[in-house]
Amino acid sequence: MVPSIDKPVATSPIDKPVALVIGASRGIGRQVAIDLAKRGYAVVVSAKSTTDPSALASLSPFPPDPNSALSTITTVAHEITTLHSGTALAIPCDTSDPTGASLKTLIASTVQAYGHLDVLLYNSGAIWWSAVSSTPLKRYQLMQRVNADGLYAALQFALPYLHESTYGGRIVVVCPPIYSRFFRGKTAYAMGKVAMSVLVKGLAMDLEREGVVSPQTATGEGDGVVTRKKGMAVSGIWPTVAIESAATAKREEQHPELRGDLRHATIFSDAIWGMLESPAEQVNGKLLLDEDFLREQCGVKDFEKYNVVQGSRPRRIMPKVLPDLTVAEEDDEGARYDSAKERKKGAKL
Repeated sequence: MVPSIDKPVATSPIDKPVALVIGASRGIGRQVAIDLAKRGYAVVVSAKSTTDPSALASLSPFPPDPNSALSTITTVAHEITTLHSGTALAIPCDTSDPTGASLKTLIASTVQAYGHLDVLLYNSGAIWWSAVSSTPLKRYQLMQRVNADGLYAALQFALPYLHESTYGGRIVVVCPPIYSRFFRGKTAYAMGKVAMSVLVKGLAMDLEREGVVSPQTATGEGDGVVTRKKGMAVSGIWPTVAIESAATAKREEQHPELRGDLRHATIFSDAIWGMLESPAEQVNGKLLLDEDFLREQCGVKDFEKYNVVQGSRPRRIMPKVLPDLTVAEEDDEGARYDSAKERKKGAKL
């Protein structure tokens, strides 16, 4: 059961779906935000980096390099509104805040601005690839706060509003499929990213239990009955081939030949759009790969257009076959126990 909420009064309610993209200053997040705006969404772009609005007029070229430090949520929102005639708002947020207060304020501000929330994309992430012995504790803790903890906090504060979405309420998380090779050489990083994948899987089961995956009239918190155009769903998405980003740009400086193994962020954006347009039961709880999903579910055949270097054959970094995490006794839960319900009964936990 989703907790009840004190819904903020919207200053400018909008009659279009609203998407919140967390981690939208550069790369993948920026591209997804722009493309959602082009497709009719009101978009809130969020990250830590901002630009003084008074400096926008003198920023040249505009838009700035999408993988550089000059690209911020301020420039992304300005690009959407001025170059693409879209609806966008930039709201800064620190996903590493251990209290979750920054994310709580972000989501409340989103609803206050537009009146509702229909899509949440969590693209925020911290990265450090090294052996356990070479990963300082502080670095490990930062990754957990930004990756797994940040996602959990965002979901806690967003779920009540997503349950009320007449669109359906969709959540897309940038997290990997679960397989053993992913842990090698980056265990601390993998612990947080795989935790995000587990959260996708577990929340998907919650949504199924709540009966909100099917696109039908359902009980929502706050406003009573909600008629959903589409069912609720939570999904994970991960690149099949490395995507051009600020991180890859650093490596390209030393190894220019690696550019041929990269794709543009548009492939990720196209895959996410396909996921949002798919029936909820088709994507709920799935940990998807961008290329495989576009090929198998969306009928895309031409992937050359996504290559950074035309004519190249980018290396696939993901396994062709992933392990099935289900077991024969998948539906055998035994006696259900709910700590939240027990606490309400007065039980000591």
